[in-house]
Amino acid sequence: MQDYLIRVVSPDGLFRAAAAVTTGLVRTICEKQQTDITASVALGRLLTGGALLSCLLKGKQRLALSVEGNGPLGKMSVEADAEGKIRGTIRNPISGLPPAGDHFDVAGAVGRAGFLHVWKDLGLKTPYQSMVQLQSSEIAEDLAWYLTTSEQVPSSIGLGVELDSAGQVAVAGGFLVQSLPPGDSVQIEILSKKIKELPPTTSMLKQGLTPTEILERIFTDVGFHVQQKIPLRFSCPCNQQQIEQMLVGLGSKELVSLAEEQEPVEVVCEYCRHRYHFNREQMDKLIKMAK
Repeated sequence: MQDYLIRVVSPDGLFRAAAAVTTGLVRTICEKQQTDITASVALGRLLTGGALLSCLLKGKQRLALSVEGNGPLGKMSVEADAEGKIRGTIRNPISGLPPAGDHFDVAGAVGRAGFLHVWKDLGLKTPYQSMVQLQSSEIAEDLAWYLTTSEQVPSSIGLGVELDSAGQVAVAGGFLVQSLPPGDSVQIEILSKKIKELPPTTSMLKQGLTPTEILERIFTDVGFHVQQKIPLRFSCPCNQQQIEQMLVGLGSKELVSLAEEQEPVEVVCEYCRHRYHFNREQMDKLIKMAK
């Protein structure tokens, strides 16, 4: 199934929601990052969460999420835009934490203490930035807490990643439901009950349920209109010019040191793992630019 996201709104405009299947996206990025099984589940949840939040963007707007706790994974980062282009990276891809039965210790891998950082480029002079403490370190609850407290939009999020017997991503996806002003306490209670009664997100995806069908289970008594369907895909915009600018920003002394240590100098993109090489002549040119 092609990865995609749908964005919907209830007929009365009091609720908006999104649901996505992200299996191929998560599989591709986890393979690039060479994550172990628990790290794959943790990063996959954040990637899916980033995809869901991207449906709230428009035009050329972008967002970045990062989760950094005191667990072995260190920092995980995801970037997404309004067109469904996603990329992600993880500082330490080997968590060293095996699953306990069917449960992956994502909270232990992330760490019980830490922060969720949110950055948004909304086309304004200054990017929007926010930070909240991790509540459960399971990712979904932390994102919902951020939306509810920092953006003042009561939200519920379900995220799921399941692996096959070989440790590869078998299914991944999730949903986001938000209550909009002025709110309807009766309908909120109805939807909350529906969400609590849902089977695990991975179970629904394994059954072959589409994003539309997942939301239909939640909005049975409310209904919704589909506003948009957005294809999701891995995309990394890194290029030679960007890497050159990054190197120049290090300063001439650092570049001289790099040129003396390596021949050629190699720079690896942390997101797509593409390798860029610079010979001595190219480094001399960058050193002159840095001066």
